Amino acid sequence: MSVSPHIYDGGNIPRIMWTVVLSLIPAGIAGAFAFGYYCLSVVFLCCIASVVTEAVILLLRKQPLLSAMKDGSAVVTGILLAYTLPPGVPWYISIVGSFFAIAIVKHTFGGLGNNIWNPALAARAFLQVAYPAAMNSDWRILQHGIGNIVHSITRIDPAGKLVDAVTRATPLAKEAGAETYTLGQLFMGNVPGCIGETSAIALLLGGSYLIYKRCIKWYVPVYYIATMFIMVLILPSRVATPWANNPLYHIFSGGLFLGAFFMATDMVTSPLTKRGLVIFAIGTGVLTALIRFYSGYPEGVCYSILLMNTATPLIDRYTKPRLYGTRVKKG
Repeated sequence: MSVSPHIYDGGNIPRIMWTVVLSLIPAGIAGAFAFGYYCLSVVFLCCIASVVTEAVILLLRKQPLLSAMKDGSAVVTGILLAYTLPPGVPWYISIVGSFFAIAIVKHTFGGLGNNIWNPALAARAFLQVAYPAAMNSDWRILQHGIGNIVHSITRIDPAGKLVDAVTRATPLAKEAGAETYTLGQLFMGNVPGCIGETSAIALLLGGSYLIYKRCIKWYVPVYYIATMFIMVLILPSRVATPWANNPLYHIFSGGLFLGAFFMATDMVTSPLTKRGLVIFAIGTGVLTALIRFYSGYPEGVCYSILLMNTATPLIDRYTKPRLYGTRVKKG
């Protein structure tokens, strides 16, 4: 998440950013509880790499360093990127992704408030292409982690090592024999997935806090989630799974809550007007459902938000309010 300087004054940006950091803490705690302490090292490494990259780029651009570093946008990007990564991702992927998010996605377009795409999601999409094996592997949590507190099933991996849990990329896996989870497991976070997306209740608490502090608009996640709910009910599924047309399963699974509350609400990469934001949220919900139902990729939140980020200038063009006393020229 980043905040456009055209929307908020410079003194307000740090308050919003650090409020976002605070709201993301419950999801990080839930991830560490489910998958082990290594998750915290991934979050820490992404934050450090993002802040260092931000500092280097600002120095190269001859921009004021201290004032820009205080806004907290690099920290938010690092946390969000870490939350979209698998819990056992190699350390170097965290650094590469953080560099790409800050240097390429953010500063190539002019820095804070000028980026076209959400930096964390764009970096996640890049890593998906650059390191597909690492990003899609079934990561195994070893006994020395604390994952056995939640995952009580003991399994043996192909190498014969004793493990406490196997975490897949998402509970939405479509392959034959994929495990199905209860709504209670999805809500609490006792499911496979990426570091910060598994616990629906933790993300709901953080998102509700952002709405309470007026850092995000409530109707963006509401319209996004409601659209997803309706689409799941009306779309015919090509996958014979028990949860195929269960809207609550889709809403609590994958990165929907993380995307709805923390990424679709990005004030830089989303439209400026209320009508535009509603169109943006509905479009994101439609695309998420279509990708989940009719593509080979089980998750659709990342790409749907990036696609709607690309459409944001067009949405702004046709939803901007007309100035009082002016006429619209035909043609």
